[in-house]
Amino acid sequence: MSDFTPDKLVSTFQKVKAKRAELAAVFKETDDALKAQEVKLKAAMSDFCSDNGLESVRTENGTFYRSVKTRYWTSDWENMHKFILEHEVPELLDKRVNQGNIKQFLEENPDLVPMGLNVDSEYIVTVRKK
Repeated sequence: MSDFTPDKLVSTFQKVKAKRAELAAVFKETDDALKAQEVKLKAAMSDFCSDNGLESVRTENGTFYRSVKTRYWTSDWENMHKFILEHEVPELLDKRVNQGNIKQFLEENPDLVPMGLNVDSEYIVTVRKK
């Protein structure tokens, strides 16, 4: 690739990116249609279990089963934080650092670095159209 000029590199990059976007759009359209079929089939299987008082069904081609999936979330983070601190249950939160907030904190407090914080920086190249 060292034979390419910067203009040729950008031009080729944009062509590759456009082709990938085209392929991704076709894939997404096809995948969305298949996902919709899966949703309908899962609903039919759930209905079959419900109508027949079953939790699972074994067939020649495989087994399907119905289970309860429960999700939890809060719409009141202020009170959730108070609850977590009051009951000393930090394990109720996922262990990850908010990237934007930690960046801002470190920029505003360059002398305060949390113990155990890992940082990985790398150069990235961004290409824009004219």
